[in-house]
Amino acid sequence: MRLSVLVDNVALTDRYFLAEPGLSIYLEDGETRLLFDAGYSGILVPNARKMGIDLLNVEEIVLSHGHLDHTWGLDALIRLHTEAILEGQRRVPPTFVAHPDAFLTRSCDGVGEIGCHLSVEELFRHGKVLLTTGPLWLTKNLVFLGEIERRFEFEQTPPIGYVYTPDGIRDDTVVDDTALACRTPEGLVVITGCSHSGICSIVEQAREVCGDDRILDVIGGFHLLNTPPKQMRGILDYFSEVQPAALHPCHCTDLAAKIALAKVANVRETGVGLTLEYGFG
Repeated sequence: MRLSVLVDNVALTDRYFLAEPGLSIYLEDGETRLLFDAGYSGILVPNARKMGIDLLNVEEIVLSHGHLDHTWGLDALIRLHTEAILEGQRRVPPTFVAHPDAFLTRSCDGVGEIGCHLSVEELFRHGKVLLTTGPLWLTKNLVFLGEIERRFEFEQTPPIGYVYTPDGIRDDTVVDDTALACRTPEGLVVITGCSHSGICSIVEQAREVCGDDRILDVIGGFHLLNTPPKQMRGILDYFSEVQPAALHPCHCTDLAAKIALAKVANVRETGVGLTLEYGFG
């Protein structure tokens, strides 16, 4: 599997890419090409172009959850496909994969919409849409983990604003938050968006779904910002026990959390322009 970071809060040193508070990761698993999240503003398109990645050949666009910093870049992707059709360029109509709640309206702190502003019906005009709460194997080795079981008391966090459902308005606990996991001969690679459901709960679900306890790498947002001491202690104890070969925390993970994680795991730098390869040889 080959993985490239297209959107993150920072770019790698001496790499001239655009960065923003958001996340998008491009993956190749054999002949299959996927995009995990789309960032906020559309900078994934020029960044991918500079990295030699053709987003028109992406077969599946997977959303970790519905927040704006992971979904609003879909506008740029739709424009890219629309222009390709008008210019007669070769393209692959994508399949959008997400939890059903990823497209609900959300509000927080007086902001009227912090969720995806494209509806399922609108996305259907541009490709297929596959919504599921359960795990879904995208390739022989790569799986969408579905709705995450929140297993650890120390990871319980307050709701983030409100979500508007057909049954009314409720506190938003971001039940749509999910991740990907890839099986490799050395263990699992877990790819996270924001980890609202808890980074430890996500890793546990990956181990359970894939039937492998070995963690080769975890890359993505860990949602550790001004983390309460009790939560941080629980996470450090967890990773001390799991002993991942590497961690690539980024996006919504602050410096204090990265320093703390580095005391128990091999924390590596992450940013736009990073490419990682995990072999099957």
